[in-house]
Amino acid sequence: MKKRLGEMVKGIKGATKQQIIVCFIGVFGMGFFLSFLLMLTLGTDPCSFMNDAISRRIGWSFGNWQLLLNTTLLILVIAFRPGLIGFGTFFNMVLIGYYADFFCWVWGNVLPTQWFTEAPARYILFAVTLACFIVSAAVYMNCGIGLSPYDAIAKMLSEKLKMIPFFIVRIAYDGAAVLIGMAVGGKPGIGHVLMALLLGPVITIVGKKMSRLFSGGKKPVSA
Repeated sequence: MKKRLGEMVKGIKGATKQQIIVCFIGVFGMGFFLSFLLMLTLGTDPCSFMNDAISRRIGWSFGNWQLLLNTTLLILVIAFRPGLIGFGTFFNMVLIGYYADFFCWVWGNVLPTQWFTEAPARYILFAVTLACFIVSAAVYMNCGIGLSPYDAIAKMLSEKLKMIPFFIVRIAYDGAAVLIGMAVGGKPGIGHVLMALLLGPVITIVGKKMSRLFSGGKKPVSA
């Protein structure tokens, strides 16, 4: 146990100030733009889709349910792969859900309802916020200071199933999240497909840009 905790502390201490600040900005952007995607109901990332569907079914806020699930998954990550944990882990698991809850409340009170329900405003807003969410997620992921518990579990599964390429494991993993969301009443949308197609390439592009910023930093814990 001491060794595992030591790996986690090492990962947290390895983060630079630049990485922490940029990671925080990326996480804020994810929560901010996720709030629009949730209200537009045209699709989000698989994890958010599953958590939104479950939270609606049990009558919890999105943020509270997401924090509970992430805390449960975090225990597994600490037990088996603590080196994947860093500042980004805690930013992601705690902040995104509550940012989304807060901004959903704000938009529900200050923005016209038809922006979220009627064309063309609904589809224009969806395109803009989906693009911004994907870029924010790419910024967060490229900071390299810890994976979210959800992402860490996918990486752990891939490491166990070495004969299967990571992208196949990830597709199956995300697919399972979508199926769970559908099983409790969620309705998937075009956003899930676009997220799957665009996130990988955007992560690569943003990563090349950010590598210059973090060139003097330590090796990312999520590498």
